[in-house]
Amino acid sequence: MEMVTLNDIEAAHHRIRPTIHVTPCEYSETFSAISGNPTFFKLENLHMTGSFKERGALNKLLLMSPDERAKGVICASAGNHAQGVAYHATRLGIRAIIYMPEHAPITKINSTERFGGEVVLSGKSFDEALAQAKSRAESDGFTFVHAFDDPAVIAGQGSIGLEILSQNPFVEAILTPVGGGGLIGGIACAIKETNPKIKVVGVQTSSIPSMQAALAAHHPVELPAATTIADGIAVRRAGAQTLPLVEKYVDDVVTVEEEEIASAILYLLEKEKAVAEGAGAAAVAALLHNKTKLKGKKTVSLVCGGNIDPLFLSHIIERGMVKDGRLVRIRVIVPDRPGALHALTGLFAEKRVNVVSIAHERAYHGVTLGNTSVETTIETRGSEHLDELFAALGSLGYRYDRVL
Repeated sequence: MEMVTLNDIEAAHHRIRPTIHVTPCEYSETFSAISGNPTFFKLENLHMTGSFKERGALNKLLLMSPDERAKGVICASAGNHAQGVAYHATRLGIRAIIYMPEHAPITKINSTERFGGEVVLSGKSFDEALAQAKSRAESDGFTFVHAFDDPAVIAGQGSIGLEILSQNPFVEAILTPVGGGGLIGGIACAIKETNPKIKVVGVQTSSIPSMQAALAAHHPVELPAATTIADGIAVRRAGAQTLPLVEKYVDDVVTVEEEEIASAILYLLEKEKAVAEGAGAAAVAALLHNKTKLKGKKTVSLVCGGNIDPLFLSHIIERGMVKDGRLVRIRVIVPDRPGALHALTGLFAEKRVNVVSIAHERAYHGVTLGNTSVETTIETRGSEHLDELFAALGSLGYRYDRVL
């Protein structure tokens, strides 16, 4: 099995360039200050279908013979690859059947259908949907378009590396999310074969670190299924064709926690006005939470997808605010007499703390007669602001605790 080469990636880049949008690689003053790295974001969430997956899908489709195009294509995807295949296949007049896990985000299912894909919901996970799609491809004669473990797909994703080098020739490090390895394999090959001094670091969710496991074992390892907000990189088994590329070209693969990804989504939205899904924010999470050894290096971090359900985004925002100490629930014991609640809320107002909700209870939480419990959810500016509030409550004799 031959590995993808720089020539393959350059050919793919030339092949897809008339159609694929060249995404911005923008400097972020805010994240540079936070991380200690001069930081640039490669905004792959700005493609028509909202992710980088268009690149590999289109390259694969353009390499198909007329007979293969006439029969149609089939793929399995948690959502972004599905949309890339559906959009470009429909544009090229190719029938596209897309197998997606039963619990795929509704936003991604609807978008895939809107782009012309015939969606089949099958299996509890990506791997189960993948097995069903491969089986049908063999039985019905469709061309199977793998989400990551295909040389044409890998080469298409590698075009991102060439774009980064043209946009930022002084880059010293690149951070990219990792699922099955198609994205990082293609990028790392393009980067290292051009300038081997540039560091390439992959980022996985700690829930399913399949590439880390594969690197440790020197062969793909299937991990147990797990739930993660980074569904786009929730791949239980790294690719057989991507692993050699990662072993040869990638300097390190690190992991981030769920709360760290949520925090990165919130920071991107608030500070950069950029919408990222869980997988799309994984690399940014590693940068924010110092998971790499890249201090001071000019770093390009991929924001590789922005297809996130609005309701789920609201949950992520809330979760991120809780982690940052900006949304907090506390319980305060106050005297059960007129004016006591007014005095407490007056203190909140004095400290510029916003009250989101409040409940006044006398019979619960072990409150003694003559007192009452006030449980409130508040908004603060962060951990330091919250510490100021706690210090003020303590100095005035209030008994309080944080409700987790």
